[in-house]
Amino acid sequence: QVQLVESGGGLVQPGGSLRLSCAASGTIFSIDNMAWHRQAPGKQRELVAVLTSGGSTTLADSVKGRFTISRNNAKNTVYLQMNSLKPEDTAVYYCNADLRTTYWDPRRAYWGQGTLVTVSS
Repeated sequence: QVQLVESGGGLVQPGGSLRLSCAASGTIFSIDNMAWHRQAPGKQRELVAVLTSGGSTTLADSVKGRFTISRNNAKNTVYLQMNSLKPEDTAVYYCNADLRTTYWDPRRAYWGQGTLVTVSS
């Protein structure tokens, strides 16, 4: 069984910073893409950042220049460094990993439970 557990959310003032972490644990053979998504109240979930196993990065236009995604493959962990936070960044942030649990199994998407980020003065 695979679990993704996010941490690092909280309340921060506009212009502040937060660092989110997401650790994958359980039976894991390999991890391909790791990503962060977010869902604001009353809105659809949107992709924030993706980091492939090869190191390629994709960021949403709304966070370019402010957010950075990184990963520690040895720890099966992905991070989201969020700087210059704005009230519109308020949302529940979810991590996602595309991974295989064994050599024979197909790649599947796994999701964390989400962590709330609130940007407010």
